[in-house]
Amino acid sequence: MPPKTEQKKAPAAKQTTPAPAAKQVTPAVKSTKAPVPETILKKRRTTQDILAARASAAVERKKHHKTTRAIVFKKAEKYVSEYKKTERDLVRMKRIAKAGGNFFAPPDAKVAFVIRIRGINGLHPKPRKILQLLRLRQINNAVFVRLTAATKAMLTLIEPYVTFGYPNEKTVRELLYKRGFAKVNGQRIAITNNKIVEDNLSKRYGLICVEDLIHQILTCGEHFREASRFLWPFKLSPPVGGWNRILKHFNEGGDFGNREEQINSLVRRMN
Repeated sequence: MPPKTEQKKAPAAKQTTPAPAAKQVTPAVKSTKAPVPETILKKRRTTQDILAARASAAVERKKHHKTTRAIVFKKAEKYVSEYKKTERDLVRMKRIAKAGGNFFAPPDAKVAFVIRIRGINGLHPKPRKILQLLRLRQINNAVFVRLTAATKAMLTLIEPYVTFGYPNEKTVRELLYKRGFAKVNGQRIAITNNKIVEDNLSKRYGLICVEDLIHQILTCGEHFREASRFLWPFKLSPPVGGWNRILKHFNEGGDFGNREEQINSLVRRMN
């Protein structure tokens, strides 16, 4: 056999990588977006100004509310201490009079709470006009009245159609907080916060809260007329248990006329 001969392997051909293709440069395309109209831009700027004004007003309102609330608390404490002092003075004077064997005559009431209990059937024109002046246009309507010579004469003329008496602190407070409505621009608005009082009575009369209204009415202050006119006439419910006899005087077992301090228990039944 012929001897095997070694065959030389041919060198492998080098693999050549293709050159990267050149990037195609696309020409810049101009934006075809339509311009924003000037009216829309103006509206956006106006909206931003309004939102900024609202935010600043909210900050100022919060700061003012914080300051006013502190003032209201101080006023309430001052009024409560004044009411307690008045009660203590009355008790002290009664004890002094009793110790000396005398009688103590309490000071005359300055404010009356008047409630209408009868309708218009058989109503004379003069009492009808007085009831309109006192804003007692419906049954169970009630108002606070300053007791003067003129108002006492008016109450005498309309006595068969109303019942009235002298309210205490608890009665006035419950009426304003439970059934208090304000007259603002001829509208009947519920007094839900002190801002309603402050917006309408603070600039001219210095009344900023409900406690100021209570104090003016209870003590018959210098702004009693403005405070009572600011309040819408109270719309009370019929008394629990009903009326006794509205055609008879209270002193005879009926309902109309002056009840003095007994008006407070009647208001509890109607509130």
